Amino acid sequence: MAVLKLPAVLTHAAACRFFDTVAEEVLSMPGDVVVDASALIQFDSSALAILLECRRQSLAAGKGFSVQGASGQLLQLADVYGVGTLIPASPAPAAVAA
Repeated sequence: MAVLKLPAVLTHAAACRFFDTVAEEVLSMPGDVVVDASALIQFDSSALAILLECRRQSLAAGKGFSVQGASGQLLQLADVYGVGTLIPASPAPAAVAA
């Protein structure tokens, strides 16, 4: 499983630069792609565009796709835009027994 980490700020200006590298990054990752959105604190609908492009590139390459650490605000925005079901949450890591 490969993890693609989103930056803390992903608004239109930042997303334009990030968008240009998404396809290359996703294709270079071994196995399924998990996008880590836990650092994301300032975003707009451009963040959804990035997630959907990651999903599109992952599925086109025959890889699984999920998102971990998405905030309630991000998930709510996805629902408002009608794409919530396209951004599946990654299963929580299993607790490590001591």
